[in-house]
Amino acid sequence: MKASDLLVQCLEAEGVEYVFGLPGEELEDLLFSLQKSDIEFIPTRHEQGAAFMADVHGRLTGKAGICLATLGPGASNLITGVADAQLDKSPLVAITGQGGRERLHKESHQALDIVQMFEPVVKWNNQIAEAETIPESVRKAFKLAQYEKPGATHLEFPEDVAAETIEAAPLPTRKRVCRPDPDRTSLDRAADLVSAAEAPLVLAGNGAVRTPAARRLRELVEQVGIPVVSTYMGKGAVSDRLDASLMTLDSGPDREGATAIERADCVLAVGYDIAEHDPKSWNPDRDKTIVHVDHEPAEVYEHYNPDVEIVADISATLRDLREQLDGVTAPSWCRDLHERVVDDVSREPAPNDPFSVEGTLPYLRAAMADEDVLISDVGSHKVAIAQQFRTYEPNTCIISNGLASMGIAVPGGVAADLAVDANVVVGTGDGGFLMNAAEIETATRLGLGFTIVVFTDDDYGLISQKQIDHTGEQFGTELTNPDFRSFAESFGIDGYRPETWSDVESTLQEVVPGDEMALVEIRL
Repeated sequence: MKASDLLVQCLEAEGVEYVFGLPGEELEDLLFSLQKSDIEFIPTRHEQGAAFMADVHGRLTGKAGICLATLGPGASNLITGVADAQLDKSPLVAITGQGGRERLHKESHQALDIVQMFEPVVKWNNQIAEAETIPESVRKAFKLAQYEKPGATHLEFPEDVAAETIEAAPLPTRKRVCRPDPDRTSLDRAADLVSAAEAPLVLAGNGAVRTPAARRLRELVEQVGIPVVSTYMGKGAVSDRLDASLMTLDSGPDREGATAIERADCVLAVGYDIAEHDPKSWNPDRDKTIVHVDHEPAEVYEHYNPDVEIVADISATLRDLREQLDGVTAPSWCRDLHERVVDDVSREPAPNDPFSVEGTLPYLRAAMADEDVLISDVGSHKVAIAQQFRTYEPNTCIISNGLASMGIAVPGGVAADLAVDANVVVGTGDGGFLMNAAEIETATRLGLGFTIVVFTDDDYGLISQKQIDHTGEQFGTELTNPDFRSFAESFGIDGYRPETWSDVESTLQEVVPGDEMALVEIRL
């Protein structure tokens, strides 16, 4: 067979359903090999969109999302989405084409050192220089991408290698490599510290919503009664209906989440990455007792220097810790905060209040089922969603907060609608929306149906607000926009521009549960 056929057979052996990407001359053999396979190749409108789709697919399914691009600008356009997957701990495998090896030793058309370019933003990186190495290369790329902590890997596939004839077969896939159970000494120390604390608190991070960790965390929280705050990416690890939930670190009328962690004397950090939220903000005096539970040791940082590190399977650790804490009840030191947080985020706006993201979220929450998925873009609206959108299930509020890249939402909506049976909503600002709005065409071509909510203020609002806070003025942030309702209709989807809060409520109640694509513009 052709080497490109073998690579596709290896993808099939890994269970790949979709490949998101753009065609290119150097990908010709690989594309026709995909055509003969059971894998669906989804042409996107930009390589960044393809990478974001693979990124969100990986976060929602736990299986590596695949993005494909040709050499040169195709590969360089992938990098933002690949880097986002790496910092957000999302399993992703990027495949890029390359010119024939006979011209790579010299300057030639569109030729860049793609492997070197990807090196800083992936877990592993390789050029397939010999067809015989395809089975090992593909298996390694998937194994490392999906191994905790997950992330991105990259394979470069030169066109002359793709055209070679090869006789080989994919390597058998195996069960994922599992971390060991926690060691007893560390577990005993952790249980003693939590039991002795006067104000213990769980900090749920990105790792708490992966694998069965969320279920085990809920069991622990319900048994012990220990309060929980989450990072933006840990939303949904514990249901915001539980009395123990204080939502995120910045939630509440007086930032109750931050207040609680400032008052806490013992923090049980579960799957927490310091890239999500700087521990300097909640441990400024470096005086808190910290128990670190994660698949990897803690980063070395003076404001996050754990007393105990349990480097093991998170789910198994939480299971065993719950057994160790049998009969222990956490002090009721911040029960009053939950009600204040819920009241704050549930408050509907008055009829004459100006439109705001915060005012929209109670109506959006009411229109969505518990298992429906909200994909947030990056901007001032992301902060509001992170702090005020009540989340009841893991992986139902997807926020980019490691790299925090604008433009992820619409491509993310495509991936989410392919990955889950629930309804999908995309929340984005006008800045991030137009970065990858062309992927609406990809969505309509695929016959997908999700809701896009665009918050418009004709400005890069988060940046201008920070400039005003720092200097009293803003510069370089103002924008102009098309008529978004007409823009939506040009793609053949319905566009809405509510004029009152009552219109907002009724419009969301109509379109969110529906099966058709729709765009709702909320003018702030």
